This record gives sequence, C-alpha cells and structure tokens, in this order.
Amino acid sequence: MNWKRALLAPAIAVPVIALFGWGLTRDPGYIESPLPGRPAPGFALEVFAPGTAPLARPAGDSIHLDSLRGRIVVVNFWASWCLGCRDEHEDLTRTALAYADRPVSFVGVLYMDQQPAALKWIGEMGGQSYPSVDDPRSRMAIDYGLYGVPETFILDAQGVVAHKQTGPISAAVLTRVVDSLLAVPTGAK
Repeated sequence: MNWKRALLAPAIAVPVIALFGWGLTRDPGYIESPLPGRPAPGFALEVFAPGTAPLARPAGDSIHLDSLRGRIVVVNFWASWCLGCRDEHEDLTRTALAYADRPVSFVGVLYMDQQPAALKWIGEMGGQSYPSVDDPRSRMAIDYGLYGVPETFILDAQGVVAHKQTGPISAAVLTRVVDSLLAVPTGAK
C-alpha cells in the first residue's frame, strides 16, 4: 500500500468537510452593511405617491431627511416588479398607521422603476398609508449601499441607522425596533 496516497485523501477531505460545516452555520440572507450605527446619508426627494390621511404628503412635495430630525424614520426601498415587496407591503402600511400619532415617519423609496407602474402597483395592493418618493438616478440607493429590494432602514431620532433589514420586513420586527427606539429619551444615546 502506498502510504502517501492513503494520507492524501484525508488531508484533502478534512479541510473541505470543515469548510462545508462552517458554511452551514452562516445565515445566507445576512449581508454586512457599514451603515448601522452611523448617521444616515441625507436625502431630498420628490413625493410621487402621497399616501393616505393622516400620513399623506402632497405629490410634488419634497421630503428632506433633515426635516425629520427628532423623529424615528423608516425608509423602505421598493419596486413594483419586486416579489418580496408584495410580502411586506401590508405590514408596512398597517404599522405606519399604527404609529401615525407618534414621532415616527415612514418613507417609501421607489428603486429602478417607473412612477406609472409603481402607482398602478400601489392601487393593486390596496393603497399605501405613507408617502413614497422617487429616486430616479438611484443616488439615494447608492448612498445607502442598497443590495436590492426590498430593504428597510430604521433611523433613530438623531438620524443614525439603528437597524437594516435586507429582504421583506415584518410587522413584528418593525414594532420591536421602533418601540425600542421610542423608549430612548430624545437626545440620549
């Protein structure tokens, strides 16, 4: 028997098996982001979908991140062609309405899509309670390091990214994060 060949197989197999074992402990949906814990990039974008009362903003109005200081801000990137966006839409709309009387603002950001298709989609989905803005050259998406849609960023009252969700966000996660941020006194860290 050739001992070199006999030892070669385990020498190759053991590291490969260890690598596969390590890979199975990783969450394939987790994507590292540098933004949580840092100030959110500013934006000033035009509203194309006003939302419904009491959260409505007039179409053509601009939403500036600076004007939302002191409020928790939920920024959701979405598109009409996005299947995951369908999964989260109702939770976002209901949660936004639930916080209508609190210092919380929801902003939808249209990503790589056309306004007519987006407005049709909102109608098909039964409406949207909060306003959406258009990001026509994807500058905001680039600033936020967007990997795809849907992605949601939750900013604290000082404008710092407190949470990032890649993929559809649930009402349970929204409520947990927003409630934890509301529990922090304004100006505290």
